[in-house]
Amino acid sequence: VQLVESGGGLVQPGGSLRLSCYASGITFRGYDMAWYRQAPGNQRELVATISSGGSLYYEDSVKGRFTMSRDNVNNTVSLYSNSLKPEDTAVYYCNANIRKTTVSYWGQGIQVTVSS
Repeated sequence: VQLVESGGGLVQPGGSLRLSCYASGITFRGYDMAWYRQAPGNQRELVATISSGGSLYYEDSVKGRFTMSRDNVNNTVSLYSNSLKPEDTAVYYCNANIRKTTVSYWGQGIQVTVSS
């Protein structure tokens, strides 16, 4: 199983980024997918989820600014991040999991830095 994130980098406050995560080695359509982030000195926190059926959840601080989507043909999830703030700076992780089980896979993480 491999989850590979891409699309991170340095962006100015108010800017946008698109993060992508490509999954291999799993039956992608059967997994719930999630984005987490971890800022220095903080615990890893949930950012957004999309269920195998397409239901979405967003953490309050990103509602209205971030949009998550999935492509079951290309085994990819994306996180469109708009109106970025310095407090969005973190390492962002992709997660694939099966609800109500211990099955959970992680990507290696990708840095997003919001700074002028």
